[in-house]
Formats: sequence, C-alpha cells, structure tokens
Amino acid sequence: MKEEVILVDEQDKELGLMEKMEAHEKGVLHRAFSIFVFNSKNEVMLHQRAWSKYHSGGLWTNTCCSHPRAGETVVEAAHRRLQEEMGFDCDLEEQFSFIYKKDLDNELTEHELDHVVFGFTDHQPEINPEEVADWKYMQLEDLKQDIVANPNQYTEWFKICLPEVLAHLEKAKS
Repeated sequence: MKEEVILVDEQDKELGLMEKMEAHEKGVLHRAFSIFVFNSKNEVMLHQRAWSKYHSGGLWTNTCCSHPRAGETVVEAAHRRLQEEMGFDCDLEEQFSFIYKKDLDNELTEHELDHVVFGFTDHQPEINPEEVADWKYMQLEDLKQDIVANPNQYTEWFKICLPEVLAHLEKAKS
C-alpha cells in the first residue's frame, strides 16, 4: 500500500494527498505528529530510530512520530502509531502545533505542521525492530545537557520541538 501524507497550508487546512517520499523529496508542507510520553518519575521516553529508516536512522528522538492518514485525526493516528512502533498505548492529549522546515540526510526535507501530543504511563514498550532500534527513559535536565553535548545523536525535529515541550510543561506546573 502506497503511504500518503496530508498536504496542508499554514492554518492546517487540508490541500490534498501526496506520496510520503515525494513530499519529503519536494519539501512540501504536510501534517505530522510527535508524541512525548512521560512516566511517573517525570522522565520522557525516547526511542532510537531503526538504522534502516529512510532518514535519520540511528538517531534518538521523542517517543513516537509519524503522519496521520486521510480521514484519521491526529490523536487517532498517534494511538495507532504508538501501538505499531512501541507496542503499547496510553491516554494521549494534543498540546500544541508548530511548523518547521529542515533539510535531512538522503537529500530529503522535512516540512511539517507538527502536532505535539503528550501521554503518561509507566508501561514498558515492546518495540517494533523495523521502526525502533532502542529506547530509554531520560530525565529532562539530563536530556537538555546531552543534546548540547551530542547534537548529532538527535533528530532535527526533536531538537526544534523540545524547548516548546519544556515551556508547556513549565506552564502546566504554574
């Protein structure tokens, strides 16, 4: 089955569909989501992308990320992909969205309107090795320091998104 992404404008209005690789080759704005799952210790679950992924293979990133399918809401897609990639599901809630454009390896460009979704659980994942090479929980302070020390070990969208995630967490505390 050909995998398609939903093309959108800057207000997230749907414009049509495009094959996923073509959208990444052309750098066309499309809808995506990034899931951040936290445990009861307030650690975030990270995953290392499988080395065979079409871009950013072997890099660490947020718990799960992907693209909704036509007719699927962001939260429905997030539940589906969390189960497919990480082998568990939990309550999920969309927090915010942002647009970014970044050149990647393999002459691909990510240009996404990325919906950020938070979840909370202490479940251990059962990773899909076709999608995920490894996983870990990490304290947010340790994560911030490691990104500064080792930026090439993390995906581009994760480095762009994390400061906004931290700001939302701070705002929720107050």
